[in-house]
Formats: sequence, structure tokens, C-alpha cells
Amino acid sequence: MARTVGIGIQSFEKIRENQCFYVDKTPFIKEWWENQDEVTLLARPRRFGKTLTMSMVEQFFSTRYANRGELFQGLSLWENESYRRLQGTYPVISFSFANVKENTYEKVRYRMCQILRDLYVQNRFLLEGDLLTPGEKDYFNRISETMKEEDATMSIHYLSVFLNRYYGKKVIILLDEYDTPMQEAYVNGYWEELVSFTRSLFNSTFKTNPSLERAIMTGITRVSRESIFSDLNHLKVVTTTSEEYADSFGFTEEEVFAALDEYGMSDKKSEVKKWYDGFTFGRQTDIYNPWSIINYLDTGRITTYWANSSSNSLVGTLIREGDRDVKQKLERLMQGEEIRVEMEEQIVYGELRTKRNAVWSLLLASGYLRVLRVEDLEKEDRCYYTLVLTNREVRRMFGNMIQGWFAEQDSSYNDFIKALLLGDLDAMNDYMNHVSHCIFSYFDTGKGPSGTEPERFYHGFVLGLMVELEGRYRLTSNRESGFGRYDVMLEPLKPQDDALILEFKVFQPRKEKELSDTVQAALKQIEEKRYEMELQSRGIQPERIRKYGVAFQGKQVLIGEA
Repeated sequence: MARTVGIGIQSFEKIRENQCFYVDKTPFIKEWWENQDEVTLLARPRRFGKTLTMSMVEQFFSTRYANRGELFQGLSLWENESYRRLQGTYPVISFSFANVKENTYEKVRYRMCQILRDLYVQNRFLLEGDLLTPGEKDYFNRISETMKEEDATMSIHYLSVFLNRYYGKKVIILLDEYDTPMQEAYVNGYWEELVSFTRSLFNSTFKTNPSLERAIMTGITRVSRESIFSDLNHLKVVTTTSEEYADSFGFTEEEVFAALDEYGMSDKKSEVKKWYDGFTFGRQTDIYNPWSIINYLDTGRITTYWANSSSNSLVGTLIREGDRDVKQKLERLMQGEEIRVEMEEQIVYGELRTKRNAVWSLLLASGYLRVLRVEDLEKEDRCYYTLVLTNREVRRMFGNMIQGWFAEQDSSYNDFIKALLLGDLDAMNDYMNHVSHCIFSYFDTGKGPSGTEPERFYHGFVLGLMVELEGRYRLTSNRESGFGRYDVMLEPLKPQDDALILEFKVFQPRKEKELSDTVQAALKQIEEKRYEMELQSRGIQPERIRKYGVAFQGKQVLIGEA
């Protein structure tokens, strides 16, 4: 009989006690323990089992779970006698910043101090007897949500000292989702304040802590060493391209197929692979995201689970406000192509909007992209990554995000698409000007020489065409030399539809008197470059090829037809 699928259970103890579906990841404990790294930072995408793994590690080592070996019986780690003796023998401090999502520094500091206070409440037995000096007891009682910053940043350090003294053993520290407050700080504008506080907390906890045995930190990103990790030169960083713990997070294909067999879904393997496979950690390929697989086992329905399970607001904002190069690369990715970018895996939040290719580092860390190849050019001190979208589920997520860019602003975009397909030029002009007026600034966050950057809107618009017409048209593009020489071809997938060629140009006051001149220049370029030849070579007759010139002047748009 198949085990019960428990959705969203993050407690190892609860899963084991209720005999819920569980894939054995206890080999992680053995690998981590034998690596003997003092502080390990594990960067993995969200919903990949980080929190459940931390729960498993805590309940294996913690003295609070002494004599609870039944939780691990039947799992691979328990077959090793030396590890059976190790279970329940260490003091463990385990906490999480997963729910620290406040919009001001004052609120986030208060929330973090609440979490630190709760750790002291859990260990109030330390106040009994003479284990602590009067001064230490006074410090213990000062720990609260309103404590001074100097008390807060030293709180884990001193709690480690107290537990070490009580148990006669050094402490294991587990911090889950360390970077959640970092993202909120970046989005809400209090990054520098939080960095100062966090750097002091992490330094006292993980660097200058004589009572530390070992520690694990988990998160989605590897935040740059220059910000919060400047003093942690002993930090072992494990990213998605690292060899360590490659199969410890996410499900391998063997594990997924075994689960499908257990639940009587053996005939669904190819479909499940098409949608949810594609993640790569180190050299381990064919990794599936656990959240989608567990939900699929529960519902038996193919849809987007993981890609829609959390906010993608930062990713969406960075792409929407990104320059022409960002949107062009996303076009290629959406068409199933690969891109090659120079980047670093560490995330410098202050450079996400300014540093070229920083957005791809975030997308890789978040699991939306996977690595095909890495070229480490040491002589040039550069590293190039060849990337593709992870799988069909991720592609669907980006499609929904692109549709949302327009749907959030105005429904006229869909009306424009309908007018385009019908060849209604007057309606196309009316709707396109309405769309441009309503959402131009939504894309155009930069300022070019003329006061605007229409390319940001334009390339977002092309992505919208690609998504809205998927399944009816194949969109291809040929970028010559920037916005003034860009064309879009829409090849019909159904014989009853016409092919479309759109040439976009920005008004050039030195060359053109009116916007209609810009339209004619666009149409002339279509004819001179003979763009229709590519469509004709595929058997499309000339009378079934419609050609449009689209001219921009600020938010004003004029469309003409050849």
C-alpha cells in the first residue's frame, strides 16, 4: 500500500511518526559529518528540502532527541553502528529566518530579535543552579525582542558558551534560510542597515565562537563575501555547481520513478520527466524538484506547482526593468535556445540592477536556469556559463509572468493581439497607443539621450507576443544593430493564418519630419532586406504575408501596412 503523501510537512519527526511518503536523504548526514567543514553554506533553490534536511540533522544530533533512534530505523544511515552511537549526543541550536519578511529595518530587526529570544526561552533551564554567573544570568534575562543591538549580535555566541558548559560538548548550529531577510532588505531599501547587523551576528556566531562544533547555513543564494561574510574566511560554500551533496537535495530520477511505481503511475514517467526534470547540481543531472513531484503524487495532475509556490516578484521586476540584452536573452530562452553569459555565482544585491549579467546569477541560484557548460578562463580571470531554462514548468512560469506584465496594466493588449490577427489597422493603432500610454513607464525605468528608453518597452512587448501567440505562431527575430533595425516574423502554424512581419523603428528627428516617415522607413527596410524570402522558402505564398511598420515617438505609436 502506498504511503500517505503529506503536503508541506517540514518536520522530519512528523513525517516519520505518521509514516508519510519520504525519500531517504540521511546519507547527507554522513557526508557532511565526514567532510569536517566547520561552517557549511548550502545554496539550493526554494522548495528543495532544505528545511526538512535541517530538521533531520537537528533530530539526529540533538540531545533533545536522545533515545529517539526509531525515527531513523529503516533508513540507510541507521545501518552504520558508529552513527547509531552518535544520535542524540550534541547540543543543537536550530533557528530559521524563513519568515523574516518585513518592509522596514526596524521591523526586521524586531522580528530577528524575537527569534533569538525564543532560543533563550527554550533553554531557560540554564538559569537553574549556579551554572551561570550572576552577570551571565543578567545577560540571559536581557534577551528580548527590544534588546540592544550589541546584546542581540552576541546572543548565539553566549548561548553556545552556556550550552557547551552545561553538556560538556561543543554546539552544532543550524540556520535555515539565512538570506530571506537579505532579499527583503534589498527590495525595501534597508540593505546597508541589515548588512551591518547581520555581519556582526554572523561573525560572533560562526567565526569567534570557541563553543562551536560545526554549523550549517542554508539559503537560495550565495550572498557575496564582501557584504555579510567578510570575516568568515573558513566558510565552505556549496552552490548548484558544486560536487558536494549533489543528490542530497531534490529527487534523483531513480527516486522519482520508484515513487511513481509505488503510486501506480508507472505509465506517467515520460510526461513527469518532460515537466519536472532538468535540474543539475554539480555533475548530478536529472534532478527533480520535490515540491512538484510530491504534489503530483497527491493530485495526479500535471501543472505548475514549484514555479508558482512562492513570490517571483524580484525576478519579475529585474527582467521587466532589464535592458534590451536581458529581454533578448529571455526571448532566446523562451524559444528553447541556450545563452552564454559571463557571471559569478555569488550574489551582490547592490549590483543586481546595475551590473551586467547579475540577473542571471540570481536566476541560476533560484533554479530557473540550469548549467550546460562552464568555461573558467583563468588567464582572463573570467568565467562563462552556458544556460538554458530548467524545464517546461519553469517556461510556463515565465510565460505567466510575461502575461502578467500586460494584464496588470491594461486589457487593451489582448485587444491589440486580436486586431493584429484580424488585420484591422485602425484598431491596431488605437489599441497600441492605449497600451503604450498605460504601460510604457512600467517597462521604461531608465533614461536614454532622448529622455526615454523605448527598447525596454519594446522588447517586453515582443516577449508578450511570443507568449500570447504560442501554439498559433512561431516567432523568430533578427536583430541587426539595436532598436532601429529590429524585425519580428510570425510564421503561422495553421494553414488558415497569415504570416506577419513587423519592423519597429524609433522616430529620428534629424532624418524624418513626421512619424509617418518613420513608418515608411520601416516598411522600406522590410522590402529592401527582403525579409519575406525566409517565409516564402517555407512554402508561404506572398499574398499570405502581411508587413507592418511600427514607429515610436515617446509614448506615441503609429502602425502602417505595406
